[in-house]
Amino acid sequence: MARQLGVGDLAPGFTLSSQTGEVVSPKEMLGNREIVLYFYPKDKTPGCTTEAKAFRDRYEIFKEMGAEVIGVSSDSVGSHRDFANKCALPFILLSDVGGKVRKPYGVPSTFGLLPGRVTYIIDVEGVVGRVFNSQMNPAKHVEEAAKVLRSIRDEHDKVNSMGPSAQ
Repeated sequence: MARQLGVGDLAPGFTLSSQTGEVVSPKEMLGNREIVLYFYPKDKTPGCTTEAKAFRDRYEIFKEMGAEVIGVSSDSVGSHRDFANKCALPFILLSDVGGKVRKPYGVPSTFGLLPGRVTYIIDVEGVVGRVFNSQMNPAKHVEEAAKVLRSIRDEHDKVNSMGPSAQ
């Protein structure tokens, strides 16, 4: 397992299939918005359902802050499609069968068995701005992501209000 990415690291690029079968590359979304990339253990489990619904319930807030939410697990495209439909998820779920993306991000396993639950906030430049790792507190990932994005927006607004000479 690679070391876990930290704040200031460049997020590795990748391409995976979404719940609709569309091939998605988060790097292509960068440039004008941040990415909230969250890795979770398994579709339809209690903790993962809680986390997904919490992201769903705050999704419009993330969009208003200029961010895109993307969930990643090793479940199949079909499993993701069922999970997204059952929970009415408006965001992208990516199928990382075999954990090929989980590895370069350094997402740890719990007790060596259960895939970890880690959220990365990736800025418009592709740099990791925050990492939150908590297997047992899935809803906290949503709170942390919103807090970090609010901070980014506040800083951006502050710089813009100072005018061009401050930049």
